[in-house]
Order: sequence, then structure tokens, then C-alpha cells
Amino acid sequence: MEAEGIAAGVRQASEMLMEVAEPDPSEILVLGASTSEIQGENIGSATSEELAAAVLDEVTAVVRQNGLYLAVQCCEHLNRALVVEREMLDCYPLKLVSVIPTPSAGGGVAARAYREMDDPVIVQEVCGHLGIDIGDTFIAMHLRPVVVPVRIHHREIGRAHLTMARTRPPLIGGERGVYPEDPYGKRIRHPGGP
Repeated sequence: MEAEGIAAGVRQASEMLMEVAEPDPSEILVLGASTSEIQGENIGSATSEELAAAVLDEVTAVVRQNGLYLAVQCCEHLNRALVVEREMLDCYPLKLVSVIPTPSAGGGVAARAYREMDDPVIVQEVCGHLGIDIGDTFIAMHLRPVVVPVRIHHREIGRAHLTMARTRPPLIGGERGVYPEDPYGKRIRHPGGP
């Protein structure tokens, strides 16, 4: 599997997510990725440092261009904790946990994030604003309600299933509710409402 092709696909998907979600600076993008699944293997069975670098480098570049925070989800061996920059603790009330992710306990992408970030820490959970899931790593547990799927023309990175999402505030008030425009510039309407 060519890392360059994977990197290009990740970059394109990340940029398309930014177009659709139009995130505000300092929002959190949650990334979950299995390099094993990218290669067509079962999650956790064939970690690739080269593919981890390709995925993380491209997502990090897009995150920086958009002034976002990145939260990289570890695998289930670490209870899907997340690697973040320590500076996020100043903006978000996050609970620290103590562990260092490795390719065999945390996953290749999380282990690489821990090595590459300026001042990484591990947190138990986040309430992210948008997310990229490569290989069915189940990042939705770290996204704010309400999760809205973002669909693009390609649905795979390598051989891994690709899903992306943005979030929006819950709609309350039922049929009589009047809703402002959401942060994405689209009018929110209750089904059956005005």
C-alpha cells in the first residue's frame, strides 16, 4: 500500500470536511484511524508506522490551517482515550489519564501523535465538534450531540471504511420551535415545523 496515495486521500477528505463543516477556530477535530484496516487487515493486527505518518501528517496540516485542536483517539486497549496538546486543557475541561500509547496498545496513529505533538497529554474523553474515522474506530463517543454525517464521493482510505461527521446543537421546542441559522450557515428546521 503506497503511503503517498493514502496521504492524498486523507488530505482530500480532510479538506472536504472543512468545506462542509466550516469549523470555527479552536474547535476540536477527533481523528480515529486504523492503519491495519487501511491495509485491508483486521483492526489492530498490522500496524504500519509509514501509514500512521501519512494519515497524521495530512490531518495535522489541515487542522493547523484551520486553527483547530486535534484529538487522536487511541484503540480500545487504552479505552479509546485521546492524545491532545496540553494547551487544550486551558480551553476545555478535560480529565487527564496516565499512559503512553504504543503501536500495540493505543495504535500506530495515536502513538505517532504522542511522539509528534509539542506537549502531548492523554485525556479520557472529549466532546469534539467534527471527526474523521478511518477504519471503523468508533469516534462518535467523542463527538458532541447531535452528530451529522458528512458524505463525500469516496468512502474509503486504502481498504478502510471512511466516515466523517460534524455536529450541531440539539433542536428543542418541537413544531413551534423557531431556530436560528446553525454555525454552518444553514437554516435549521424541525421536521414538520415552519
